[in-house]
Amino acid sequence: MRILITGGAGFLGSHLSERLLNEGHEVLCLDNFFTGRKRNIEHLIGNPRFELIRHDVCDPYKFEVDQIYNLACPASPPHYQFNPIKTTKTSFLGAMHALGLAKRTGARVFQASTSEVYGDPEIHPQPESYKGSVNPIGIRACYDEGKRVAETLFFDYHRENGVDIRVVRIFNTYGPRMLPDDGRVVSNFIVQALKGQDLTIYGDGTQTRSFCYVDDLIEGFVRLMNHPSCTGPVNIGNPGEFTMLELADLVLKKVGGKSKIIHLPLPGDDPKQRRPDITLAQKELGWNPTVPLSDGLDKAIAYFATIVGGK
Repeated sequence: MRILITGGAGFLGSHLSERLLNEGHEVLCLDNFFTGRKRNIEHLIGNPRFELIRHDVCDPYKFEVDQIYNLACPASPPHYQFNPIKTTKTSFLGAMHALGLAKRTGARVFQASTSEVYGDPEIHPQPESYKGSVNPIGIRACYDEGKRVAETLFFDYHRENGVDIRVVRIFNTYGPRMLPDDGRVVSNFIVQALKGQDLTIYGDGTQTRSFCYVDDLIEGFVRLMNHPSCTGPVNIGNPGEFTMLELADLVLKKVGGKSKIIHLPLPGDDPKQRRPDITLAQKELGWNPTVPLSDGLDKAIAYFATIVGGK
């Protein structure tokens, strides 16, 4: 197939590009390089089935494709809060332009949504039926509500125009090709430890997250995209739950050195707990995560060591 990936040079997009090329597809990689990096896809440039296009999804585009993966959007708090208006526009306009292309071409279109649509959840773990607890005027709302309105658009295009959609809700994902300044906790801790800096925990460190290795996530993407009927939304994430203190201790044990843990104030609207209920993914997609946190951290640490140096 001929497949378009918006945000194709980003952390997730580059891994998906690689996977689809390995399966024999043609890949159009669309990216404006705000958080995407050419180094993520430079090893794919010589492939005759790979095409790189610099473009911002806030602007219309036209291609002839069979499938569309809409991944374009900054996904970490420092990046999506850098220009919150642009973040909201990227979520809304990016979804609208992907859906418009799908409507015109008959392509199946996939939306990379997020566990952030659940906000600071009052139900634990979070099933897809949970409607969320989001502050619509908070500092994270540009991303949280942007992704929520993108889901709204997807299902309205599906109901009104018969567009063939797939929606995934991504829970914390990590692995090689994350940005060193990504601002998410796994990359923060690894980079700080490699540089011999103290590890910064926001709040008391008892808040929890679930961490999914990137290869597992991409497997879930491909299974949902190629499912004959499941539109989603479907949670994809690893239900293993860890406190920030547990994660910090594990990173320090693996990296070594003399870094300590220090505590800073908790940012506004930061969720206290986050864990996916993956019953639907197990039932519909036959999907389960396979990479334990310890093994995935080894791969992520090895990657970051090559780009940030040692202590």
